[in-house]
Amino acid sequence: MKKEDLQVAVIGGGAAGFFAAISAKKHYPEAKVTIYEKSNKLLSKVRISGGGRCNVTHHCFDIRELVKYYPRGERPLKKAFGIFSPTDTVEWFESRGVKLKTESDGRMFPVTDDSETIINCLMDEIRKLGIGIQMKVNIKSLHKKDSGYEMGLHRGGRIKADKVIVATGGSPRPSGFDWLRELGHDAEEPVPSLFTFNMPDEPIKKLMGVVADPVSVKIMGSKLQSSGPLLITHWGMSGPAILKLSAFGARELHEMDYNFKVLVNWTGDHTEQEVRDILKSIEDDHGKKKITNVNPFGLAGRLWDFLIDKLALGDDMIWQNMGKKNINRLVHLLTNDEYQVEGKTTFKEEFVTCGGIILQDVDMKTMESRKSPGLYFAGEVLDIDGVTGGFNFQAAWTTGFIAGKLK
Repeated sequence: MKKEDLQVAVIGGGAAGFFAAISAKKHYPEAKVTIYEKSNKLLSKVRISGGGRCNVTHHCFDIRELVKYYPRGERPLKKAFGIFSPTDTVEWFESRGVKLKTESDGRMFPVTDDSETIINCLMDEIRKLGIGIQMKVNIKSLHKKDSGYEMGLHRGGRIKADKVIVATGGSPRPSGFDWLRELGHDAEEPVPSLFTFNMPDEPIKKLMGVVADPVSVKIMGSKLQSSGPLLITHWGMSGPAILKLSAFGARELHEMDYNFKVLVNWTGDHTEQEVRDILKSIEDDHGKKKITNVNPFGLAGRLWDFLIDKLALGDDMIWQNMGKKNINRLVHLLTNDEYQVEGKTTFKEEFVTCGGIILQDVDMKTMESRKSPGLYFAGEVLDIDGVTGGFNFQAAWTTGFIAGKLK
């Protein structure tokens, strides 16, 4: 086949699909590359990411450290990031006039703080390269032919292509992968990842807006734990510590039907003995002061008052009158504060699933299917997902770039 006769179909108009199409056209300039999107919107997740600012990637340029942020895909991604890394992402956008900045937590955004900057960059590249876009094209089936693939449309009709890149994103239902199972692929059942914890009966909700940083959080009765900032919301708890816990525990928490108890160590990684020693020194040095007026762990005032009130010690309790029993109660509260979780809430419309095409079916150096030659995968359709912070977009850029090489 002549290169100018090559027909490349990219299914999905999100971040991975766009990057795959651009990569394909860059590597095969004479090929006809077309993006097929089933909805009437393009790059919808790019638009809402990071509160409308687009968290492009993360300032973690050490691949060995980077892969630790992926609950699913850690080991296979080492190969992929060796081909296209966050460093390459930064260079790609900045070479096209989009300057990125790094925030204190490592997240990287365009300096404009506007996701439209990223969208415009990608759309300009598509136009410049002459990549076609067809919207409201819902592909329901994919069949291998002698000379490529035939895609069946939801409302009838067929489209032929020599190479197909599937970048359809995650699916909320197992049936969303049936059309790919027909080609011999296996898919892990999709369950939600990156969600916040609902606590309908917990009074701590009245502290909405309060942040504790750092805290350590554990799921009672499991080995799941994480640390980092925690945000109290009007429905329960959020923030990086909770989101990380939800990502690494996606399947286990799904099996619990999102009904479990969470233990919070408000002091970070301090042990009970370390906290007891700190409180003893407070008792010795500030014995005549009210416990509400001495906050040894730098917690927000409202949170400290809430925790003290939980112990029902009275407003006038001073440190020297606490006694061993109350000190022990305070130590336990600070290091093992218990809350009942009943349900979850999607984080800021950023729907992410755990699940998808199993990575054993994919050559991670090429993103080509091991079951069906000429078929490639990119983005969240794969059983890859990261914690919040730009990691899911980085996986999209990386897998999209590699898939577009069509090798």
